[in-house]
Amino acid sequence: MVKPDKINQRRGTAKIIREAKDVLRIEAEGIYSLIDRVGTDFAEAVQWIYKARGRVIVTGIGKSGIVGRKIVATLNSTGTQSLFLHPVEAMHGDLGMVSSDDIVLVLSSSGETDELKMILPTLKDLETRIICFTGNTASTIGRNSDLTVYAGVEREACPFGLAPTASTTAMLALGDALCVALINMRKFQPADFRRCHPGGVLGERLRVPIEIIMRTGTSVPRVQEETLVGEAIKEMDDKTLGSTLVMGNGDRLVGIVTDGDLRRGLCSYERLLEKPVKAIMSRNPKAIRIGGFVADALEIMEQNEITVLPVVGAKGELLGIIHLHDLLGKGHIKFTM
Repeated sequence: MVKPDKINQRRGTAKIIREAKDVLRIEAEGIYSLIDRVGTDFAEAVQWIYKARGRVIVTGIGKSGIVGRKIVATLNSTGTQSLFLHPVEAMHGDLGMVSSDDIVLVLSSSGETDELKMILPTLKDLETRIICFTGNTASTIGRNSDLTVYAGVEREACPFGLAPTASTTAMLALGDALCVALINMRKFQPADFRRCHPGGVLGERLRVPIEIIMRTGTSVPRVQEETLVGEAIKEMDDKTLGSTLVMGNGDRLVGIVTDGDLRRGLCSYERLLEKPVKAIMSRNPKAIRIGGFVADALEIMEQNEITVLPVVGAKGELLGIIHLHDLLGKGHIKFTM
């Protein structure tokens, strides 16, 4: 027979789990509801920041201020100079950090935060552009901003509707969307990220020399120019990289054969397997010099939309090969935090 205290414990556990799921559901719904509200005002905010000669000054108080600090951190680490301005400190001298070249991003769920309303006139006198993220576009702050972006939710996860929960989650997600849009507009690359993160786990991983992770020796798929396509396919299958390098006279790297080259070859030749690989290979493949880093290899792969990268020496001699999986999860470097 199960004791009453055990029954109560089980009921309590079930209640906690149910309530936790309700919170996650409410917060997820809050973010999801913003998807249909993202429009030209958000796009214009991104373009203003992208074209601004100054910095992004983010301001907010309470929970919105905490969200603002996170947005500032993400902007700074991804190529957009940003500062957090506490509205109370702003009234006591910190407004001196704002110039007309800056963009001010105001975060206020209600749009009626007193401390923020008090600094709006000075910001306008400075002739800086003001963008507002708010759940009430008709609010005082919303009306007095140059651009207002809706960031509201239907309800908070707090059972009393008092503690900012779903609203701060939604505002944080909208801030992330802003940061990612700017990353794409600036064509920010892994190497740029490395420069902004000289310390930390990710920064260390991006600085790993490629010679530590590249495949060498018999693990490098390679054939000669006169090798038949059928034999080249066997080499590709044996080395499991989806491609093979093609070597010319003096063991020079002259080409590469990928799955895409094989598909194109099938459309061009009736008896493809009996053709030499030089008939279908892609000549002068992209390569990275020995001495480079993981971030450099990732940047070359991304820019050229490729998944394998030969590693060559100072004279162009083949030293090894890197596959994208070696950098992002299936090799020595695992990008998990």
